[in-house]
Amino acid sequence: MVDEVDSETLHERLEAGEDVQIVDIRPEAEYERGHIPGALSVPMSRFGTEIETQEWGEDVVVACPIGKSSIQAARLLQSYEGVPENASVASLEGGYRGWEYDLETDSDTNDTDTAGSEDDARNAQESDIDAPF
Repeated sequence: MVDEVDSETLHERLEAGEDVQIVDIRPEAEYERGHIPGALSVPMSRFGTEIETQEWGEDVVVACPIGKSSIQAARLLQSYEGVPENASVASLEGGYRGWEYDLETDSDTNDTDTAGSEDDARNAQESDIDAPF
């Protein structure tokens, strides 16, 4: 079973400097428009093949547009032998639709973008699909 973490709790943990590895499984174009600060982009379309190429931490949160595909990706990640045995793998509850905090962009990782985050989250809701595993 995959645990879910709400956006407020995740934001608090990130603000406190906790070592949480965020994995954004949205398409690269969506990631580039804005993502949770420090998130790693591993699009769902490549997640199964790239899972072996990543260095996985002990605390991983997978994020997608609305929190459905991230549950599937987190399940896959939990079953991967390259993840530490005592690792915590969770899904971001509500996905980016529920994220109300600043987003980081690839164009300037020191700058955040909140102006479009609500619209992007609404648009992302429509593009979330369940990938077959």
